Amino acid sequence: MTATGGSTAAAPRGPQAVLFDLDGTLIDTEDMWMATEAEVAESLGGRWTAADRDANVGGSARAAAEYLVRVTRTDVPVPEVMRMLATVMRRRLAAGPEPRPGAKELLTEVRRSGLPTALVTSTHRPLLEVSITAIGAEHFDVTVAGDEVAHNKPHPEPYLTAARLLGVDPAGCVALEDSPTGVASAQAAGCVTVAVPHLLPIGPAERRVVVDSLVGLDVEWLRATAVAHGAG
Repeated sequence: MTATGGSTAAAPRGPQAVLFDLDGTLIDTEDMWMATEAEVAESLGGRWTAADRDANVGGSARAAAEYLVRVTRTDVPVPEVMRMLATVMRRRLAAGPEPRPGAKELLTEVRRSGLPTALVTSTHRPLLEVSITAIGAEHFDVTVAGDEVAHNKPHPEPYLTAARLLGVDPAGCVALEDSPTGVASAQAAGCVTVAVPHLLPIGPAERRVVVDSLVGLDVEWLRATAVAHGAG
C-alpha cells in the first residue's frame, strides 16, 4: 500500500471517500488480460475460452494462475504461471492502455473537490506501477495492490484496507467497480457501490447503483448517490 499525497479534506455532505477499481473501470485492460491468459494457456498446452475469461474477470493473478493450472492440467507450479502472466501482461501494458470513457474527467473533478481517494485493485504492485500511468497516480491518496492483502477480491479486505489507510468508515465510502467480483468485494466491505458493467452484467441491489458509463458522472452525482444510500 502506498500513499501518493494530495488533499484529504472531506466534503461537508456525501461520501467520506471515493474508492476506485482499476482494470475495466478506469483503464481498458480486460481484453489485454484475456489475451494474456489465452497466450499463457496456449503455452501450457491448453486453450482459453470466453467462459474461462468470464470466470476470471476482476480476479487476482493467483486465482487466474490456479485456474490455468487446473484447466490445462500442467505440471508448472502456480508461482511460475503467475510470473508468466506478469511477463506477458507487462509486454502488453507497454503499448499503453486506454482510459475508460469518462474516467479521467471524473478523477480530475473528484481530486479537485478535496474528497479523499483510493485505488483498490487486484493487480499486483509491479504491474500497477506500469498501468497507473495511463490515468495518473496523482489522483489517489492511497493505492492498494492485489499482492498487498492476504485476501483479494471478492473478499472485503482490499476495500477495508483502503478505508483504514484513509482513516474513514467504509460504510461512508462510494466504490466504483466494473465486475461482479469487485462489486462483491466493495459491498462486503460496506461501501455504497457504483457498478459500471464492462464484460459481465451486474444488476441493481441494495446500496448499489448501476450505470452504463463513467461519462457524465460528477462529484455532485456521487454526493447525491452517497446520501441516498446512507453514506452521506
